[in-house]
Amino acid sequence: MESWQDINKLEQYRRKPGIHDAYANVNSKIWAFVDEEIDVDIVMNMEQHVTLKLFHRNLNKELYVTIVHAKYDAIEIIELWDSMYHLASDMESPWLVGRDFNVILSEEEKYGGLPVYLSEVEDFAHCADTCALCDLGFKRSLYNWWNGRSEIDCIFKRLDSFLANQQFLDLFPVLEIDDLIKYGSDHAHLLLSYNIDTVQIKKPFKFLNFWTKHESFLKTVKENWEADSIVNTFIIFQSKLKKVKSALAVWSKETFVDIFKQIVA
Repeated sequence: MESWQDINKLEQYRRKPGIHDAYANVNSKIWAFVDEEIDVDIVMNMEQHVTLKLFHRNLNKELYVTIVHAKYDAIEIIELWDSMYHLASDMESPWLVGRDFNVILSEEEKYGGLPVYLSEVEDFAHCADTCALCDLGFKRSLYNWWNGRSEIDCIFKRLDSFLANQQFLDLFPVLEIDDLIKYGSDHAHLLLSYNIDTVQIKKPFKFLNFWTKHESFLKTVKENWEADSIVNTFIIFQSKLKKVKSALAVWSKETFVDIFKQIVA
């Protein structure tokens, strides 16, 4: 019942007591709801983002948050990058930037459809690097947008993400981004949380092209490309990939012994 748990999380945060003020950007595409213990100054208010300076009185901490809702047009999104450059030019405080950039940060953040338009990826990556912003990653699914189609017309992308500068990472060293169920939108909702007990460990997976020539390769992939239930579309897809990766790792050792040791030898 993962989907119901996700919906409950959303409802709990929407009904959370203590919400004192609401702030919208100039075209009301972006809204921020702020706790009563936080003082807010609007630093920049644009059509594609709103940047807030937040000061938590009890913690005596100041940070900046830029909430993004980028446009689809490649020319217009350049205005967003220019705003980011301007903000970064004298940014010395903790700074968090997200959510809907409408472009991907790397080629692996898209599955299906036409080939990735590299200039858009490069512009986003260049902006992040120039502004000294680090991608905070994800917990469950690489993809958080789906075009709603199936089979050969299916497209998955990671259009929503959070970036932060080193000062923000120093202030919150262990952050976790959870992609919740796609609920009332073609984008999955994102939940950013801080948990000091969380330890993030990434184990690399290496796909070897010669595997595909082995007679049992397709059988191994087919047997593990299954979903147990209908829940979050993005989680189903990511779960399939993880299941196949794990199975292929075991299959490779059984079929080719330890190929990486052989290469080193």
